[in-house]
Amino acid sequence: MNQFINDRNSVVTEAIDGMLRISEGKLYRLDGYPHIKVVARKDWDKSGVALVSGGGSGHEPSHTGFVGNGMLTAAVCGEVFASPSVAAVLAGILSVTGSPGCLLIVKNYTGDRLNFGLAAERARALGYKVRMVVVGDDVALPELPQPRGVAGALFIHKIAGAMASTGANLDQIADVAERIAQTVSTIGMSLDTCTVPGFPKENRIEPGMAELGLGIHGEPGIEQVSFSTASAAMDLVIDRLEPHAQKGQLVALLNNLGGCTPIEMGILTNALMCSRMGPRIQGVIAPSPLMTSLDMRGFSVSLFSPSISDLEALKLPVGPHAWPGYFQATSVEVNPLPEDLSPTHFNPSIHHPTRELIAKCCKLFTESEAELNALDAKSGDGDTGSTLGTAAKSLQAKIDVLPLADHGQLFQAISQVLSESMGGSSGVLLAIFFAATGDSLTSGKNISQSLIDGLERIKQVGGAQAGDRTMIDALEPALKVLEHHGIGKAASAARNGADKTAAITNAKAGRASYVGAANLAGYNDPGAEAVAILFEMLASD
Repeated sequence: MNQFINDRNSVVTEAIDGMLRISEGKLYRLDGYPHIKVVARKDWDKSGVALVSGGGSGHEPSHTGFVGNGMLTAAVCGEVFASPSVAAVLAGILSVTGSPGCLLIVKNYTGDRLNFGLAAERARALGYKVRMVVVGDDVALPELPQPRGVAGALFIHKIAGAMASTGANLDQIADVAERIAQTVSTIGMSLDTCTVPGFPKENRIEPGMAELGLGIHGEPGIEQVSFSTASAAMDLVIDRLEPHAQKGQLVALLNNLGGCTPIEMGILTNALMCSRMGPRIQGVIAPSPLMTSLDMRGFSVSLFSPSISDLEALKLPVGPHAWPGYFQATSVEVNPLPEDLSPTHFNPSIHHPTRELIAKCCKLFTESEAELNALDAKSGDGDTGSTLGTAAKSLQAKIDVLPLADHGQLFQAISQVLSESMGGSSGVLLAIFFAATGDSLTSGKNISQSLIDGLERIKQVGGAQAGDRTMIDALEPALKVLEHHGIGKAASAARNGADKTAAITNAKAGRASYVGAANLAGYNDPGAEAVAILFEMLASD
């Protein structure tokens, strides 16, 4: 798999330096590359308790992304998924710790416990006050005596950071950190494995499956489960978290493990708040990549029941940009549409043949969604089928309130439905097409002439002509023969026009005009194909 790296042996050092170059002078690193990789606050004067965390890299923005005012004082980085050395951790401690002392925040992995633990002993031998809290928030295997530390550690980064910034002493901070470590719970789910830089990707998760209870180092989860929807996935995560969640109100940390898109994280946020645990969640941190596992396409949920002071600490602003902040949970507020944009109401009328025809057209485009999307993916953004399918479902839902017996009004009504439900340029053009056709029918023209008028209107407004590789390449020849030669000849003309678009490699309109010839050759334009299959369906009855 191709990756934007130079040398897998310098991935971490180059990434750290890249971050430092845009830190606006607020951060620095210690000398000692490649073995010692420590990032620290430049404004730190050692007058308060220092907070040091870290571990293997590959979890960005953890941990360097949370170094700054109100959070960590320093982060100690190992190689990807590998604990930093004792020397590196000790260097981090000594560089930022003054007389108030230092708190080490460590995730519960053997390498981290040993290396941070031994560094703490050596720092104490040198006269430094050091306490260490080990976070084991993963509840995937509740019977495990040493549960893994995952994203729940971030609650400690934030709350301990707020306490340190307001002058709390080491024991006060460490005691709160210990309490949080004992009560926060986390579990994750992923649809895919991660890609370790410079190595081939392991493909162990079968299509249609998800991995539940996985760690943050690419290790397998506790089980593979069937995947259907985001809501079902969230419900399964909540099932595992609920027995471990404290009573009372909760704060949730929704963590992107690295590969989920923002729209997926928005859906997961909604699923979390709509879950049975939703009413207990008073605030949310994220959705953001916080404790990632490189490019893993998954998420984790951490739940914590804060005290009043914890909640105040979570709400305090911080310096690091990677921290998304605390967001109060609210319901979705819905206001009415502006009066002039309220959905148009029609005068419904009954005409059974017309109703049957519209229903067949809607069924055709609903069933052709995947096929048209696949075709559009060759030359566009892969959504032609979805766009037409959405329009078809909206039209089908309103079929019984349409003026079916008045075709002029019917075409106007279809235009209105499409303008409300169908996105993209195709939605606008088809709305214009049906509106213009309806106008012509109302003025006394027959259906064939009116359809030609609709065609001319969209050519005028959209600017496309036959030969430009759009739906017009199928629609125009079909409509030109419809009146005098019937639907069968029109279907043949539409099919011929659609098939010819496969040889048009220099598109002059539509999204295909932005695509190179090599991606267009041999594939029909999806809009023209949609017109062709519609006419073929009409001709087959």
